[in-house]
Amino acid sequence: MPEALPPCPECDARYTYELGVLLVCAMCGHEWSADQEAGESQSAAGEPVIVDAVGNPLADGDTVTVVKSVRVAGGGGGTIKIGTKVRGIRLLERPVDGHDIDARVPGFGPMKLKSSVVKKA
Repeated sequence: MPEALPPCPECDARYTYELGVLLVCAMCGHEWSADQEAGESQSAAGEPVIVDAVGNPLADGDTVTVVKSVRVAGGGGGTIKIGTKVRGIRLLERPVDGHDIDARVPGFGPMKLKSSVVKKA
């Protein structure tokens, strides 16, 4: 019998599925890493550590690469393509709607990103 996938950490729904290296909730659309639930783990000091889509810890000033096309809402819209490099990220202490990275994306300007759609470069 296959191993059951964990429930969604956002809405606790049991309807989750795998999408590449990520787990996705069919009910609310939340995405998180299969290795690190909800994109966070704990440091030795007990502080939350934000990790990328493959489990690498992120820090302020890191350069990341987008691993999944991301549609941009509002303004001119558009799509951030896979492979886009984003330099000098800033981690948010208080995530906003699951977005835990503040960044300036080339061609789009300043915006917030989810750690589950980026990989440390």
